[in-house]
Amino acid sequence: MPELAKKYSLTWKVTPDLLGILNDSGLFENTNPAWFTTLGFLPDEVESRSFLSFVHPDDLPATEAAFEAVQRGTPVLKFENRYRHKNGSYRWLSWNTVPEGGRYYCSARDVTEHKEAVNALLVTERDAHLREQFIAVLGHDLRNPLAAIASAIRIIRREAQTETTLHMLSMTQGAVDRMTALIEDVMDLARSRLGAGLSIDRGVVLPLMPALRQVIAEIQLAQPDAKIEAVLDFADPVNCDPARLAQLLSNLLSNAVSHGAATRPIRMTAADEDGQFTLTVANQGPAIPEKALEMLFQPFFRANAGANQDGLGLGLFIASEIARAHGGTLTATSEQDWTVFRFQMPRT
Repeated sequence: MPELAKKYSLTWKVTPDLLGILNDSGLFENTNPAWFTTLGFLPDEVESRSFLSFVHPDDLPATEAAFEAVQRGTPVLKFENRYRHKNGSYRWLSWNTVPEGGRYYCSARDVTEHKEAVNALLVTERDAHLREQFIAVLGHDLRNPLAAIASAIRIIRREAQTETTLHMLSMTQGAVDRMTALIEDVMDLARSRLGAGLSIDRGVVLPLMPALRQVIAEIQLAQPDAKIEAVLDFADPVNCDPARLAQLLSNLLSNAVSHGAATRPIRMTAADEDGQFTLTVANQGPAIPEKALEMLFQPFFRANAGANQDGLGLGLFIASEIARAHGGTLTATSEQDWTVFRFQMPRT
């Protein structure tokens, strides 16, 4: 028996769980060293005090009810409440208490980190729900009315129109197109920044070359004064999402048109280099300051706020997110008269 008592004594001292013995009045008669480790209290600061004096005010009613249950002879298992630390903070404890011979034998485990992890998960789930609601509003409540307006414009154009009304219809269609593009940019920002990430579709391998040529033609049509020198020389198809890489190229070319020297050509290349697919867009013009270069891929950032430009300043950010979604990189260098954007991704 002395040897067994010694083992029990050692267990009492070394266990990380809080152990205690309460009398029928709810006063601690004995506690183990874990009280100091977990809550910062020495034995003489706990013993002969009511356990309720340590309980968080919001947890008092439930704690009192649990103690009444154990006084009636019902063991209390995995009961959670908050106990005050000596520094004034509170820790979540999970209690097991059993009655025996007019005393109540208690053990408690610190579950604060577990509770915080559960709460963090709940917050994450709530944010995910809000994110889905936000994207749904953009996708349905904003895009659908724009689609209806675009459809109405097409129907009206079938009828005979004066030169003035045709001009007004063209202006309206342009406004719809710009608003649609802005909504798509904001949706991409929401997906990237709110946790879902940009979606890419690699399910079916499709040729990339036609998608890139289409973008170049569209930019050239929209900006007839811009001169784009394009060299496309790579093995097609590429294991990518052609629509997303076309979007990346469109954003880079639009940026070059907005910020490059108007009288100088924009150079665009797409090629295979050492197992990588590489796409570059280079424009001439004043060098981008180093501090601005560091912020170039941040959302809403504009290197030249005074420039005549459309959009929200999301183009380069979205391009960088498309690159990342493909396991690639998008970098920018600006020296002397040339600014070069370079996208690289593994071909396999």
